Amino acid sequence: MKIKRLSRGLLVVILTFILIAGVFFTACSASRARDFVSKSVESAEVIEEAVAEEEAAPVYDIDEAYGKAEAQEAEIQEEAPAEDLGDAGNTIAQYGDIEVAGGKKVIKTAYIEIEIKKGKFQETMFALTNLAERNGGFVANSESYSDSEGNLTSGRITIRIPSKSYSSALDKIKEMGTVKNISSYGQDVTQEYIDLESRLRNYEAQEKVLLELMKQSKKVSDSIEVQRELSNVQGEIEVIKGRMRYLDDMVSFSTIDVYFHEPEPISSTSGLGFVEALKRGARGAIRVFNSMVVVLIASAPVWIIIALIAIIVWQVIKAKKRRAGKEQK
Repeated sequence: MKIKRLSRGLLVVILTFILIAGVFFTACSASRARDFVSKSVESAEVIEEAVAEEEAAPVYDIDEAYGKAEAQEAEIQEEAPAEDLGDAGNTIAQYGDIEVAGGKKVIKTAYIEIEIKKGKFQETMFALTNLAERNGGFVANSESYSDSEGNLTSGRITIRIPSKSYSSALDKIKEMGTVKNISSYGQDVTQEYIDLESRLRNYEAQEKVLLELMKQSKKVSDSIEVQRELSNVQGEIEVIKGRMRYLDDMVSFSTIDVYFHEPEPISSTSGLGFVEALKRGARGAIRVFNSMVVVLIASAPVWIIIALIAIIVWQVIKAKKRRAGKEQK
């Protein structure tokens, strides 16, 4: 009987919730419908005004205008002097004005690991920073690490330095300690830069033609079509210029990533070895305990559902036993 009363009460709660949700969604739908109708009316008024203006405007053939524009663009390209791709240095310096040896645009990067003398960490960090600033560069990133006693003994610094000072700066960094590892890379982006310049000239020619078309267009539909095409062309121009500026920056300033550290202390296996083992064991036990807690919390909903099912089953079995006992009496 208790289970039946519980089921009836749960059914009443569910039906009440469904009724309230239906009323809420109905009100939201009505509000959206009113907003849609009002917006549709405003759009219709704007369209009627645009149509009236278009009917009053003189006839303008957009295809004929595009034909003239293409002819003008062809004349511009024919009049433009041919480029000598063999002299890449003169060609690629028009936008970024960056002088690179050999007429090439090369992005130079290097990684070097050095071991410095004990107690020389702060001095080395200052020397690397000063090296970048004296050569007209800057520090892009720096990190410092401490040992178990809290002393700064190692770190990493990334410096950006003018390409003309790349080799000399790398030699000076080698003199600051014992070189443990070194690698350098060079990426030639000359051809990509030439392609970008060619695309930029083409898009700028299209932009010029479209601006002329914008001045000549009389109809609203023609203006909208030209404006859409002009926006696409101007967007491509900005993307190309942004890429060219990025390449100019990477070529003009080379990147050197330096990792430096003091000699690692020789650990003793006697005396404190047992204590260190205990510490490692304690840390491992804590990690295992934390993992168990995370698993229990994550599976809590499953355990709750299982507990509810177990309670319901236990109540049903208990009720059956009571009824069986009454029948036997």
